[in-house]
This record gives sequence, C-alpha cells and structure tokens, in this order.
Amino acid sequence: MSKRIDVLDVLRGVAILGTLGTNIWLIADPAGPAAILSMQRSGTVEIGLRWLTNGKFLGMLTVLFGVGLELQYRSARQRGARWPGWYLWRAALLFLEGLLHYLLVFEFDVLMSYAVISVIVAFLIGRGDRTVWRWLVGAGAVHLALVALLTLGPGSGGSPGPDLFARGSYGQQVLARVESAGLYRAEAVFIIPMGIALFLLGSRLLRAGAFAPDPHGAGIRRRLMLAGLGAGVPLNLLSSYAGPRWFMVDRYVCAPLVTFGLIGLVTTIVHALPARPGLVRQSLTSVGRAALSCYVLQNVLATALCYGWGLGLAARFGALRPWWVPVLWAAICLAITVFATSWLRRFDRGPVELAWHWAWQAPQRGSAQRGSARRGSARRRSARRRSASSASPYASSADSPPNADSVVTTR
Repeated sequence: MSKRIDVLDVLRGVAILGTLGTNIWLIADPAGPAAILSMQRSGTVEIGLRWLTNGKFLGMLTVLFGVGLELQYRSARQRGARWPGWYLWRAALLFLEGLLHYLLVFEFDVLMSYAVISVIVAFLIGRGDRTVWRWLVGAGAVHLALVALLTLGPGSGGSPGPDLFARGSYGQQVLARVESAGLYRAEAVFIIPMGIALFLLGSRLLRAGAFAPDPHGAGIRRRLMLAGLGAGVPLNLLSSYAGPRWFMVDRYVCAPLVTFGLIGLVTTIVHALPARPGLVRQSLTSVGRAALSCYVLQNVLATALCYGWGLGLAARFGALRPWWVPVLWAAICLAITVFATSWLRRFDRGPVELAWHWAWQAPQRGSAQRGSARRGSARRRSARRRSASSASPYASSADSPPNADSVVTTR
C-alpha cells in the first residue's frame, strides 16, 4: 500500500469516528435524533463537547468522497473505459444503501445525498478548470444563500414524538421514518450544494498534490491549516456559543472551514510518523478501509444501546448527560476499530464493501458475458461467410463480393 493511499485511509478512519462523535449526541438524547429539530439550547459543557465534532467530520467525509470520485475517474481513464459509465451504477447502489440505512437505522443518513452529488460531480470532474471552478463557486454561493435564508427565517418547531425513541418499538420507529421522510430528509436535500463544492474541492486537492509527502504538498497543507485552524476555529467557537439561531452557520459554514485545517493537520502528522505504522495509525487505517461497514455498524450499535427497543441507555442515563455520552462514543469507537482490524486480517474489504462490490460487478459480468457471446457469434458468422466465399466462382481476396455485377465489372 502506498504512503499516499495510506494517508487517505487514515483520513477516512478519522472522518468515520468523528462523524459518530456528532451522531452520538443525537442518538443518546432521550428524545432521539428528533430532538435536534427543537433547537433547544444545551448547557455550556455540552456545547463545548459537541463543538469538537459538529459538522467538521461530515465535511471531511464529504471532501474524501470527492477524492474517491477523482480516483475512480483516473482509474477509468487509465483503463480506457467510458466515463461516467459504470460509475453511475455505483451511485445507484450508494443511494440504495443510504435509503436502507435511513429506513432501518438512522434518521440523518448522508449516503443518499452523496449518491446524488456524485452523479452531478461525475459529469463535471473531467471538465476544464474554468467550468469546474464556476460550478464550485456557484454551488458555494447557493449554499451560503440557503444558510442565510434559514438563519434569518422563522425557527423550527418542536420535536415530533419525544417518547418514540425512549419507549417506542423498532417497528414504530421505522414507520415514523417513512411518515416523516420529508422532515428527516430535508437536510439531505439542503446539503447538496455544499456537497458539490466539497466534492470538487476534494478532487482539486488531490490533483494539486495536497496529500503527497513532498515539499509542494507540505506547502498546501500549511495553507490549509492556517485558514482552517487559524481562522476557522475561532469563528466556529463563536458560532457554537452564539445560540440556536446560528446553528446553520455553525454547522454548515464555519465547521467545513475547520475541516480543511484538520485535513492538513492529520495528513502532516501521518507523513511525519515512522514508515512502520503504530497501533493507532493501523487502527484508523482499518476503519478507513472498511469505512462504509464501520459507518453503518457504529450507528447500529449506538441505536441498539440507546433506544427503547434495545438497552434504553439514553433514557436510563439521561441525568448523567453530558458526561456519559463521550464514554459511550469511546466504547463504540473501540468496538468498531477492533472489528475492522480483525475482519481485515481475513478479508480485503469490509462486509458491506464486499456485498456492495459484488452488486456493482454483477451486471458488468453479465454484460461482459453477453458481449463475449455476441463476439463469438459474429466470429462464427464471419467464418461461415468466408467458407461460402471460398466455394464461389466470384471468390477474391475480400470476404465476399457485394453482388455478381460488381465482380463482372471489375474483371
């Protein structure tokens, strides 16, 4: 495995665990993920703990999906394959996976959004720099306008069904996701312009060499850290403590800015470490290699531990909030890290990735078999024509004359 790819795996691992750091506060709330819709102000300590992860690792995961799309584009070009071609089937599978994850596990799944975004960006990624930057700036402007509109507009209503997650059955929760899809999927639609911009930025960062261990890459990372950590962190802290009214600015403007500083910082640290990976780096690499499996598994574990149909820890330990939530996050992180490391000792992909890869290749295998059969049939027909041609009085070096008159004419 190359150093550069190892860096990307570590970044994916950090993004997956960091995303849980955001989701765990929603799942561990006695009112469940729906509590975020009430926009109630949390205590000072909880705001600080949420600030550590809120929005930053969603942004990192989004940028890394853009990096992955760029790698897929390069691979297709190197093989001489048509683009986007079969990548659109990948996007369809990702959408299906996200839909199942939303219905069966978690209200605020992001995979459905990524699937839609990836289709749009797939048609842009090979275009010229001017076109790409126009789309990037345009998508960013639309995103900022939506954030401003929602920040200055009227506040949201209360949390629907507060007892659903503490006492409701699994079936009732699934039904609620179906009935409240418009409410729960609003964020998935809202983040599409931001996702387009971050996907394209991820692609451009890879092309610029931001992840390479050379001086040029180090210079790019220093600028990312200066902007993301030097300017982004103070702004993000300010927006976090400004109150619920500034939630959209905090999560969808300031936090993504910090994302780029974190990408620069983590990449710099990984390149500075010894070539032989230690326990922490190897664990993060394993999570990154099985990113989709770990993303799903961590939410399954969290909901089973916190919801009423499981152990019901959210309602049971509600009085210990916020202190018990980071402990739960750490325990789940340890569990999925051990799982990913153990699984990858026997398999080259995570379980979800294996199923997903099989589903992606299945129609291609069928298409290849049909193509092979057609080529074989064409070769047999050609052979029969040549055999017939060799017995004809009009035989020549060509396969067969178009008609007798043309042969007579050329004599």
